[in-house]
Amino acid sequence: MNSSRKNVRETAMDLLESIEKNQSYSNLLLHHSIEKNQLPKKDIGLLTELTYGTLQRRLALDYFLKPFINNTKKLESWVLHLLRLTLYQMVYLDKIPDRAAIFEAVEIAKKRGHKGIASLVNGVLRSIQREGLPSLEEIVDPIERLSIETSHPEWLVNRWVSQFGFARTKEMVEMNVTAPLQTARANLTKTTRDDCIALLEEEGFQIEKSPIIPEAIRSLKGNLANSQAFKQGFLTIQDESSMLVSYALGVKEHEKVLDACAAPGGKSTHIAEKMGNSGEVISLDLHEHKVKLINDNARRLGLKTIQTFAMDARISGEKFSQESFDRILLDAPCSGLGVMRRKPDLKYTKHEEDITRLSGIQHKLLTAVAPLLKKGGILVYSTCTVDKEENEKTVQLFLQENPQFEGDDLFKNRMPEAVQPLITGFDLQIFPQDFGSDGFYMAVLRKA
Repeated sequence: MNSSRKNVRETAMDLLESIEKNQSYSNLLLHHSIEKNQLPKKDIGLLTELTYGTLQRRLALDYFLKPFINNTKKLESWVLHLLRLTLYQMVYLDKIPDRAAIFEAVEIAKKRGHKGIASLVNGVLRSIQREGLPSLEEIVDPIERLSIETSHPEWLVNRWVSQFGFARTKEMVEMNVTAPLQTARANLTKTTRDDCIALLEEEGFQIEKSPIIPEAIRSLKGNLANSQAFKQGFLTIQDESSMLVSYALGVKEHEKVLDACAAPGGKSTHIAEKMGNSGEVISLDLHEHKVKLINDNARRLGLKTIQTFAMDARISGEKFSQESFDRILLDAPCSGLGVMRRKPDLKYTKHEEDITRLSGIQHKLLTAVAPLLKKGGILVYSTCTVDKEENEKTVQLFLQENPQFEGDDLFKNRMPEAVQPLITGFDLQIFPQDFGSDGFYMAVLRKA
């Protein structure tokens, strides 16, 4: 048996167990595991595919396994992860023959457990191979079927269907189980998009221009974080949806801008770049170690106008004078339901009550930063989620309580052309299926 391949599957199984047990973020654990195990490049892709894919498809995999296992609760957790992992390869990956996936699963079971467990794993997988999978068509309720088919909790599918309709929800959950592209923006204070692409292509990356953002690129092959262009500060890895915030904000040179929840600094650095390294960007975050990330990013990009503070934006009025900022960005902490392609474990750890709790925090943050904006200034409220309670309703409540603010319907004119057809008022909900980017919301408000 190929020992490195075996190592990849065992590593994936360990990762899945850690993610579930510790409720740790899959992206962080995966990155740590790649570094710790010093995996060869060819195995990194497989490990990522196995870990994310099995997580993405967990509810469907459990549905398929159920008829073949008497009681999953009696199984040790690693055995269940091993079965899911192997079934994922059998159902969703064309390049790995079933017999190879089953053989390696049995070998791992022997090594990790005992003969009895190896025999159980072999028996379950051979039965599935022989008898085939139970049909999803047997599920009569369309919401339950969509929930299992795309491995989204039923409460969430229900919620989205009630907010956005069945067709749009179906498109969204189907997009959420596909792998996202890595995107980045060229640092226009140091280079141009074309020069940045040329540099990356020299390094062996396959790059295409973003059809949405004029300074953005998409990586079709290779992790841009490992590029020399990244190390030299020519680019920042950021999703295209969150790049739109700086357009909505409409910053001008020499302005003073507050980024109230700024880590890891993607939006702060974009704002600073858009102001041509002039003016002042004040970036706040609650945690010291996250503020360090903003500083590291600013330093790498050669941006000298960003000043950081580790503090809770809810008490920002104690540090900054009223009406002292030209523009304010509040990229609020949220449920993250728009980034589930990148963090598939979010689907299983979030609950409906989290959304209500977060909308309360979002409202407090908005109320706290609003007095710091100058008259005539622009406030952008944004989240990386798709939910009306956290988005539209939070903004509506704020506007009811703060009549000196109004929606800025003119923000459409500041946005890239590709996005303009989606904008009808002063806010914008981007769905993952719109551009293949993250689900994202922004509302643009002006202080009278």
